[in-house]
Amino acid sequence: MDSSFTSEMFYNAGSIAAPKASYLDEDIYVQEDLDVFSVAMAVLYLVVCIVGLAGNTLVIVAVLKLDKMASATTVYIFNLALADGLFMVGLPFIAIQNFQNHWAFGDLACKLVMVLDGINQFTSVFCLTVMSIDRYMALVDPLRFARWRTPRRAKIVSGFLWLFSLLSVLPMAIHFSARDGLCMVDPHVASDSWWLAFLSYTFVLGFALPSLVMTVSYTALVVTLRTHRCQANSPENGPRIYKLEIDGIIIIIIQIITITAIVINIFFCSCFHVAITLNLLSCQISFTVYKYCLWIRSTHC
Repeated sequence: MDSSFTSEMFYNAGSIAAPKASYLDEDIYVQEDLDVFSVAMAVLYLVVCIVGLAGNTLVIVAVLKLDKMASATTVYIFNLALADGLFMVGLPFIAIQNFQNHWAFGDLACKLVMVLDGINQFTSVFCLTVMSIDRYMALVDPLRFARWRTPRRAKIVSGFLWLFSLLSVLPMAIHFSARDGLCMVDPHVASDSWWLAFLSYTFVLGFALPSLVMTVSYTALVVTLRTHRCQANSPENGPRIYKLEIDGIIIIIIQIITITAIVINIFFCSCFHVAITLNLLSCQISFTVYKYCLWIRSTHC
């Protein structure tokens, strides 16, 4: 891989905001489309922000006022909603950048918004992963695992999840900057090898391992449900089986949500690599494709 690949990628992306004379003829046409695209993306970002903030705020208030985080599950739901809510706070800044094709909030705000974005991704996935394990323990042997499923322990686990997420995204605070008028990875600091390593470990920590854990947990739950269903030969097992059926419905719903999130993330990653390929062809639209995929990913909150 050419050592100048990353730098060229982000310089070509930045040229959308500041067209060079050699691309003047092409940019007259492209910039008109980008204006419409930028306005549309900015509006969609703001819509996602408003709806996401309202929805996650409602969840947080409901957990605090009604349930008062009385169970481990609601503790994880609270942290999931909090992570998504924090991400929504940064969306208006990204929307304005997409509208103006320029970052006007300084280097510190750039790093902060990117860190909030990264923390949201990791914390959300980690919470969903822990919730799958929690559901497994609650269904397989609730009495045996009861001491591990207290709200206090769930809060401690959540604290470690936030800390681990923060440590995982610290490289973003170091390598992201507002240089060249856009909030992005600084090509003068991040080498190609660093970029490859960053994508690899974020893929493993934020996608591969959590997906594996959730798949194993929910598969074990399905097996347990079928086993108990086969053993439901006496009337006294009726309430137990009824509860298992309810848990089974919950599992199916969570699986649908998880699969949807996986498909969206795969689509996002695919689009990102398409954008890189377009950049290799010196295509001005590569950064536009990437911005569109960023919006697609933000809708999961």
